[in-house]
Amino acid sequence: MSTTGTGKEVGATLALVRAVRAARFDGMPEDAREVARHCLLDFLGVAVAGSREPLAEILADEIAVNEGSSEAGLIGRKQRASRLSAALVNGAAGHALDFDDTHWAMGGHPSAPVIPAILALAESDGLSGRAVLEGLVAGIEFECRLGAMMGPGHYALGFHSTGTFGTFGAAAACAHMMRLTEDGWLRALGLAGTQAAGLKSGFGTMAKPLHAGRAASNGLLSALAARRGFTANTAIVETEQGFALTHAGATPSAEALDRYAGRWLIRETLFKYHASCYLTHAPIQAAEHIRAEHRIDPKAIDAVEVRVAPSLFGVCNIQAPRTGLEAKFSLRATTAMALLGTDTSDLATFSDAGAADPALVALRDRVRVVAVEKTVPTCATVIVESGGRRFQAQADSGQPSADLAAQRESLTRKFMALVTPVLGRARAQELADAALRAEDVSATSDLIRLTQAA
Repeated sequence: MSTTGTGKEVGATLALVRAVRAARFDGMPEDAREVARHCLLDFLGVAVAGSREPLAEILADEIAVNEGSSEAGLIGRKQRASRLSAALVNGAAGHALDFDDTHWAMGGHPSAPVIPAILALAESDGLSGRAVLEGLVAGIEFECRLGAMMGPGHYALGFHSTGTFGTFGAAAACAHMMRLTEDGWLRALGLAGTQAAGLKSGFGTMAKPLHAGRAASNGLLSALAARRGFTANTAIVETEQGFALTHAGATPSAEALDRYAGRWLIRETLFKYHASCYLTHAPIQAAEHIRAEHRIDPKAIDAVEVRVAPSLFGVCNIQAPRTGLEAKFSLRATTAMALLGTDTSDLATFSDAGAADPALVALRDRVRVVAVEKTVPTCATVIVESGGRRFQAQADSGQPSADLAAQRESLTRKFMALVTPVLGRARAQELADAALRAEDVSATSDLIRLTQAA
């Protein structure tokens, strides 16, 4: 894909549009298309399971159910709603468990804001599963490039990239599916930029999943309004008092996109196999290695040290989590879980009762988290001291899978574990099969229907 489409220097917003607007399903490499299927499968799995979370119930009851609209379906529910409300509720449900995919270029969760928007649009406009996959790739490519262009300063200031960059991603995906003109794209993004929001201070609460839902709904609204001629600042990323200056304190350069020319960033999507913040995964993996290798009795552990990047302290270092949601953002708790042999892929692990388990609390309180400069955020070292002996392991959770067939199998197992308790095994298998052959699904409404109990 081209960065600018011409040899001329262009503004950041236009350069982003030209980097992704021409993408077409047939022109994508098969590995990009396959990861798009994985993103859809994984999102539907976490959204079906997340649809039973209290936050999804509240949003469905307060926003969607009272509308009386039949435009779009709610994942995991029989109710229907307006497409904007469906995007909101489904986006929040998809991020409710914090078990959805992530991407380091974006610095957030790429699918949760994009997929609910394009599903609602596709269902209301009668578009196919193939269009959904194509829009999915366009949206993820856009938000990841925007994230890379903005750099780490945005996240460091306290913004939640899933809510901010995700609003742009959802707008771009919908603009792509609508085949808007270049000017239409720019106006849609101008509207997205003025609505993009989400603060990291909401982590560990229901506000975090709301960010994804709002990003999906606002992104969809941006594209719908642009299609009708709604105006907005067409240089929203780089303009004075625009998105970059207000949200990162710097003017972006379109040249930052050059290093991504020809790359399909969706291929670098990372998937979760632990139901907690992704930045806790490397410590979990290191602790699991120590437990498996040395068979240490958790009661005999004297002290645990977790060495991580300083940036993690503002994300997932809740010292004494009181709820299951807070435990997902606690390096101390999740590392203790791994050393105890607790299944961190099991949603029940991250319950309020689980967070208060005496054995967990006792070990958690012997865990010390240490910041180590120049450590990559996806890397961690865990040191366990027990009976005068010292055990150490390192892990890096930041590498995308090189084996997409194995990834498909792993994600399918995860999907079935999440969805079977809600829909039953036969229905869950039917939905998984449909997601993995989405380009053959003629009507997106059929895909939504499969997320609901027969």
